[in-house]
Amino acid sequence: MEEQMKTSWQNMIDRLQSWLDIAITNLPNVILSILVFSLSYWLSQKLQHWINHPLKKIIKQSSVRSLVSNLVAIVIIAFGLFLSLGILNLDTVLKSLLAGAGVAGLAVGLALQGTLSNTFSGVALAINDVVNIGDFIQTNGYAGTVEEITLRHTRLKESDNNIVIIPNKTVLENPFKNYGLTRRVRTTITCGVGYDEDLQKVQQLAIHTIRKAFPQKHKERIEFYFTDFGDSSINFMMRFWVSAQSNAPLLEAKSDAIMLIKVAFEKQDINIPYPTRTLYTIVQENVLN
Repeated sequence: MEEQMKTSWQNMIDRLQSWLDIAITNLPNVILSILVFSLSYWLSQKLQHWINHPLKKIIKQSSVRSLVSNLVAIVIIAFGLFLSLGILNLDTVLKSLLAGAGVAGLAVGLALQGTLSNTFSGVALAINDVVNIGDFIQTNGYAGTVEEITLRHTRLKESDNNIVIIPNKTVLENPFKNYGLTRRVRTTITCGVGYDEDLQKVQQLAIHTIRKAFPQKHKERIEFYFTDFGDSSINFMMRFWVSAQSNAPLLEAKSDAIMLIKVAFEKQDINIPYPTRTLYTIVQENVLN
């Protein structure tokens, strides 16, 4: 029994001695790996702050900028970790980490497929600069001002003050109209004049009135067309350019144009008729013999 205790004790001492020898031998590699990982972590934190400045010129949404900077930091830390394990000759651990990361990434990707799709859609919307905060857009049957673009959804505020939350994937994969992408848009008004009116005079007066109120820029022109013979009027359509980046200024311009046309026509005694209906009554007289 005493001999077995001595043997076990000696084996333990030998094992500890071998571990100490390995530790002393690999001490420079351990120190170097710690330095490499520490440097990579420090570099990731610095880059996370430095990258925010150029990203502000490309991406206006703070949530998307945060995501991009965090991804950069994670990549740098992961690179430093793999490099540190390589210095320690822990190739088996490195391969296990890579394999585990692949399996875990696949599982997480399948579980969060919808969330990741909305996240990358939000990044795509921000980088492509097709939708920005403050833009008035129409998409998926809704129209409103963009108040917020997060990593998951786009927040719209409609004209009636209701808030609409639309997933980024839905916005990106479906057609949408963004009034904020253009500063000049064309609006259309329609009207009708009596059959007894001078149509050339009507055309000249309408164009002059609109041009005075809404000056047209280079290569822009006012379009005027008589469209059809109505029941009680000859109808026409006018199209002209106005400055608008949302729906409200467009409606205001159209409303102002209608009022100006009516005032101008009234001053020149041009009749804007309204539908009338004439009833004829047949009276039969009964002759009594």
